Amino acid sequence: MKTLLATALIALVPGLALAQAQTAPAKPKAPAKATVAKKTPAKSSAKTVVAKAEPTSSRTQLKSATNQVAAGLIAARTALTPEELEIAQRVHVGQIACEMGASVSVVADPDAPGHFHVGGKGFKYHMAPVTTTTGAVRLEDHKAGAVWLQIANKSMLMDQKKGQRLADECMSPEQVVVAEAIKKTPPPSLLDTAPAK
Repeated sequence: MKTLLATALIALVPGLALAQAQTAPAKPKAPAKATVAKKTPAKSSAKTVVAKAEPTSSRTQLKSATNQVAAGLIAARTALTPEELEIAQRVHVGQIACEMGASVSVVADPDAPGHFHVGGKGFKYHMAPVTTTTGAVRLEDHKAGAVWLQIANKSMLMDQKKGQRLADECMSPEQVVVAEAIKKTPPPSLLDTAPAK
């Protein structure tokens, strides 16, 4: 019986010590002891004593590791390919007027090259360029499900989760020039082309 109790106490001591260390308030660290060389009279070899550094708590280590992983994920998410950076160069920025008196603000994010803050009445998104097969400029906020599409003569903002347009017929000054040129000389329709003889 005494052996069983002694074994149980021995098994519990490390767990109790760990629990006590985690709940105890942090003590100020004592300065590390200097290395001391000491000769013993019986032997001629020098004995070196080195103070052990206090181990950091497991919570501190876990928090540090978590912050490093989060920073790595953010950096990986914000890193863009050369194609996406080229698309970002073509994004029209500024206060862009839309239909029915609405407007959308497109501002480059100084902390994340190639990313943009797109906002307006009732919405604000952090968007990044996405490559397309059509050559249109497309910005997306994957988390919110928002998409900003920009073609030569207009732009629009869509909420893909709700399946609705938030802003349509948005035109930057450059797009207004293209839209006016299209009105004056519309491009030929694919259906209007005469067959070659």
